[in-house]
Amino acid sequence: MAMMKRALGLMLATAITSNPILATMAAAQSATPMVTAQPNPGPAIIPFFNDPAKSPKVAREQLIRELRQKVKYVFVVFNENHSFDNEYGTFPGANGLYADAKGPRDAAHTPGLVQSYKELAGQSHEVTAFRMGPSENASFRDSVDHSHTGLAKKLHVVNGTPQMDQFAQADYDRVAKPGNAASDKAGQQFANLVMSHIDCDTIPFFWNYASRFTLFDNIFATEDTPSTPNAIAMIAGQAGETQWVKHGTDAVHVEAGTHKANLQLAPFVNDPQPIWGSQFDPNTPKKMPDSPSESYADANIAENATFASLPLTFAGRDLAKMVKQDTMAETDLADVKKDIPFITGRGGKPVNWRWYQEGFDHEAYEAAGVASHVGYVSHHQGPQYFGYVANNPAFAGNMRGMSDFMDDMKGNKLPSDGGVFYIRGGFSNVEKMQPPIQNANFPGALTEADIAAINKTKHGDDDHPGYTDGMISEAMAAHVVNAVAGNPKLWAQSAIIITYDESDGFYDHVAPQILSYGPDGLPLARGVRIPLILISPYARVHAVSHAEGDHNAVIETLNAIYDLPALSSLPEEKAALISGQDPKFNGPNGFKQSYLGPRDTNSPATDDLLSGFDPDRLSGKKPMLPASYAMIDEAVVSHLPHYDGKGCQAIGMTPTDAAMTRKLPEHFNSLPATLPAYN
Repeated sequence: MAMMKRALGLMLATAITSNPILATMAAAQSATPMVTAQPNPGPAIIPFFNDPAKSPKVAREQLIRELRQKVKYVFVVFNENHSFDNEYGTFPGANGLYADAKGPRDAAHTPGLVQSYKELAGQSHEVTAFRMGPSENASFRDSVDHSHTGLAKKLHVVNGTPQMDQFAQADYDRVAKPGNAASDKAGQQFANLVMSHIDCDTIPFFWNYASRFTLFDNIFATEDTPSTPNAIAMIAGQAGETQWVKHGTDAVHVEAGTHKANLQLAPFVNDPQPIWGSQFDPNTPKKMPDSPSESYADANIAENATFASLPLTFAGRDLAKMVKQDTMAETDLADVKKDIPFITGRGGKPVNWRWYQEGFDHEAYEAAGVASHVGYVSHHQGPQYFGYVANNPAFAGNMRGMSDFMDDMKGNKLPSDGGVFYIRGGFSNVEKMQPPIQNANFPGALTEADIAAINKTKHGDDDHPGYTDGMISEAMAAHVVNAVAGNPKLWAQSAIIITYDESDGFYDHVAPQILSYGPDGLPLARGVRIPLILISPYARVHAVSHAEGDHNAVIETLNAIYDLPALSSLPEEKAALISGQDPKFNGPNGFKQSYLGPRDTNSPATDDLLSGFDPDRLSGKKPMLPASYAMIDEAVVSHLPHYDGKGCQAIGMTPTDAAMTRKLPEHFNSLPATLPAYN
């Protein structure tokens, strides 16, 4: 099989001093404290509240030492496709649509809050960011444009700065076609939908966690792309930029029987399927699953990902021994040859890891012995893209299904010495929950056929608009949190991160820093802002961290807790990062590419998540938070809609727009693709 051999220290100090964007960013960060308190802690929070303004100043090195003593288990609930403003734009104390840590903010100082778009016929329309709630069945809606080209248009970069003002126009343009009245109506609905946001009436569990622990409001998608690149970035800090630097953009042609194609090259900017498990996988039988619900068109397959990722550094001193089990080592390991002895030579303790994803293998809702993979979203499975994971039983066994996670938690089967555990939902949910229809008259008088269409298409649990329900998704997260907190020994040693891969293209007002451009000349890093919540017995309470970062911030935090080498410090990646600064890789207008690779080294460009931990709790000056503080009663979790659609009242929160006039766009339909009759 013809396959290019590809793969990938960051010179951050040099990059920062030579990059005016980063210098400006560092100055902006210094203007606001890194961590601020959320307003008005309620009675359940007050006993545990510790004002960050009065928190002791602790050196990062000391914080890391204390973290290593306390935290052995990290759980990452890795959700799908929401911008920060779409879910937390009216969260008190966060940098949202109408206020930030300093207080209320007017529309004139909120980029893109009011947007206009022009129809094909020439008529202009204006749309203002608006709230969806129970009356609009807000827990489920269709997906908006999150293609690489669409996202670039939405950012609307002018002189290196995103204007954040083309979301409505981009979604209209994606759908509306000349001479097609139905598509014009759908385009107008999508132009409205992209500007919507939800709150605690729709996702009360997520808001409750964000209120009780630490919400991060300055974390972005690593790449300005859809899901696959950011799923990969969660474990690699990149989507293959250094593979591009090493090998350029020459086509990689593959053939298998009647199938012929050029593989999609790194850096990945679309949603290609992993080659492992596809029609071009040379393994017989295949070791990796495919998905019956996804497109495996010949041109929609990714080349082998051969740059470094966390599975390599997790292996520590055992890496050299483990990679000998790779059945295709010549190609899989070609671009990490220098990394392997470097990692092994550090003598680091191996770190256990698992990636649990809905539908990867047999799930509890399936007949015994039958794994249909019907709930599996294969293009969300980050590790499967790496041949040195997929083709190595020492690594591949770490990929498991959602039922496996539940079984491992119930059976206390997690490794006794800790580890990192990723949890992802998919097209289905193991609880067999159906989306709650709270208003049978929205977007019109729903027929039995309409309800059947909603039930069929909105019962996934990874929070991806289009095929999931937000309450089913937060129920999945609550099951994870309850499983961890329900085990006192495990809770005392844990941190839980709830975050997202990318924004789905929903509007967000905060401009990401443009750190790199791809081979197509479009912005590559970063993407639109995403939510992140840190839950732990050692977390700050009722706080907002404004630390700047992306998925590299998660990696950097794992590096700190488990004493791992930064991916950017590995020999192959470090060399590629330097090579990427060659003028031949320049972006538009001579933009110097200093970030073509991982950036998991602490800097103003990518901070870690350590600011979310309370120094007093880590040091023992204050007791750790009790498990009961994190748990939500299972009877509440399983009842839909959560709190009967009155989530804000139930958790005692008031969104920042509660006193404002809330007006929906006229004749609004949140399901323009699912129920087009209401457009």
